[in-house]
Amino acid sequence: MLSDLSEVIQNSQRPLTASQVKGYMMMLLKGVALCHENSIMHRDLKPANLLISSTGQLKITDFGLARLFSNEGDRLYSHQVATRWYRAPELLYGAQKYDEGVDLWAVGCIFGELLNNSPLFPGENDIEQLCCVLRVLGTPNHKVWPEITELPDYNKITFKENPPIPLEEIMPDTSPQAVDLLKKFLVYPSKQRISARQALLHPYFFTDPLPAHHSELPIPQCGGKHSRQRMQPPYEFTVDRPLHESLVDPSLIQRHARSCL
Repeated sequence: MLSDLSEVIQNSQRPLTASQVKGYMMMLLKGVALCHENSIMHRDLKPANLLISSTGQLKITDFGLARLFSNEGDRLYSHQVATRWYRAPELLYGAQKYDEGVDLWAVGCIFGELLNNSPLFPGENDIEQLCCVLRVLGTPNHKVWPEITELPDYNKITFKENPPIPLEEIMPDTSPQAVDLLKKFLVYPSKQRISARQALLHPYFFTDPLPAHHSELPIPQCGGKHSRQRMQPPYEFTVDRPLHESLVDPSLIQRHARSCL
């Protein structure tokens, strides 16, 4: 039985402990680091795309929007990617040239949600989403984000000058090390965001309480509304069964197939 991280957060009877948050974050960062080291940009990291096994292990799933990226950064991509609450500010400003930093922003949003037990930037539309970000991090300008004037939608909308709100005030019960790491993800310039590999070496993971082992993390509850159950016999396949007995009847998956066009 598989569940996802959003269900774990929502169904927890009490907020996750600091040790549990560290455990989930370590697994997430290891997965993201592996993707980025192989030039894969996920582009839709969010709690619902992080599956949790019955033993507490976290796996990144749904690579439908994933793309290869290069250090040259001259390839054009769609800015209509990533679920809104986890969408990087450059995407909200219509950027078509971007890099793995969009994933790192999403990781920061997921981290904040784990710490706060609720989404950091829950906008109901793209404009409100940008407002949510600016309300916390402050109105960006050329000094803090030199590339902002080059973004396609920069001149299409203006916002009132707003100073940043210290993250310590938004999450007063969070440890200084956790807030420091969160700040390193949630910065406007993509190139300044901490990489997944660097984040794994942050002091946050080496101070008490230490990260929980996956066996100590919350186990998804059976029968959840959105839980993803394994296929039941006779549609459960193992390597011990003859190949001809393990072939999938196309009619079973036809309704789940989607066009690649």
